[in-house]
Amino acid sequence: MTTTAVTHIASLVTNDPSLGNGTPLGLIHDAAVVIDGDRIVWTGESSKAPATDNVLDAAGRAVIPGFVDSHSHLVFAGDRTEEFNARMSGQPYRAGGIRTTVAATRAASDDDLSANVARYLAEALRQGTTTFETKSGYGLTVEDEARALRIAGRHTDEVTYLGAHIVSPDYADDPGGYVDLVTGPMLDACAPHARWIDVFCEQGAFDGDQARAILTAGRAKGLHPRVHANQLSYGPGVQLAVELDAASADHCTHLTDADVDALAQGNTVATLLPGAEFSTRAEWPDARRLLDAGATVALSTDCNPGSSFTSSVPFCIALAVRDMGMTPDEAIWAATAGGAAALRRTDVGRIAPGARADLILLDAPSHVHLAYRPGVPLVSAVWRRGERVV
Repeated sequence: MTTTAVTHIASLVTNDPSLGNGTPLGLIHDAAVVIDGDRIVWTGESSKAPATDNVLDAAGRAVIPGFVDSHSHLVFAGDRTEEFNARMSGQPYRAGGIRTTVAATRAASDDDLSANVARYLAEALRQGTTTFETKSGYGLTVEDEARALRIAGRHTDEVTYLGAHIVSPDYADDPGGYVDLVTGPMLDACAPHARWIDVFCEQGAFDGDQARAILTAGRAKGLHPRVHANQLSYGPGVQLAVELDAASADHCTHLTDADVDALAQGNTVATLLPGAEFSTRAEWPDARRLLDAGATVALSTDCNPGSSFTSSVPFCIALAVRDMGMTPDEAIWAATAGGAAALRRTDVGRIAPGARADLILLDAPSHVHLAYRPGVPLVSAVWRRGERVV
């Protein structure tokens, strides 16, 4: 293996307060990073960088950790352009639109679905995403959910079983029977291919009792819970997520004080998905309220064809700063270290010795430019596992 140093970094975000200025971002100015194989082995002032086989001069630009997108739905076919157009013309967003994607996904071949995942992952990588989670949930049969997870597993280790996305159209008159399927034969077929289990706990999808049964059955099969919680209305999702030690409660748009307190006192990360609010003209999550209470917050894209068809974490950072009360520093942390926490990972989301060498070189002197210059393609280079891929 060869060593590479990236030197003369104007501002290095390490996400390790002990390495930098004592803030959560652990900023180091006029910095350098040394990569050996797929790992970070050194960070510090550029003038003190050790000798390496290769040197890249950052020329006064910023370096941040690769983005960790901990919530996406990439195994699908078709799109929902007409639905989006109708929504932007005044029709409200409802959970049932998922059925359109279910029909297209069931009809697609494995090769087409895998190519679609690869396409959107390449798109995300160009924008700095180096770690991502993705879910099933657009098949809703035993066979289609299992194949979605197998396809997802070709592209990432962070695979989530979401048979409980909505009640399958095949069980429209028997939601209890569908819960039995999700917790029985479908779970048996899907558990070997997933790390996580998720449920859409929401009006029009699954209630609290159904969600508890689904997540509990998943835990018994070795899958760790995640929850689509409190997106469209107040409900039991957040409280259930914290009670079951879910890694993440995702959306968190409609929260009571008790919900906020539960997130602040538990280990469950509040993953905010501003692309969904942007694309549905819905109320923004109040990140400031969560952060001031002491909750851990992540930012992710929720990339899916219905309610948030974006793969751009920088876009979500800009939305979070502009409309959700986050500072640029908080938003960068949430999109990197926060995403890692939502996946219960310590090897990504930071630039520190021992961490995976996932880096973004920005065409800007500071990470603040991601919010300061929204919509501008500032990602100049990306390293994933020590290899430059952009």
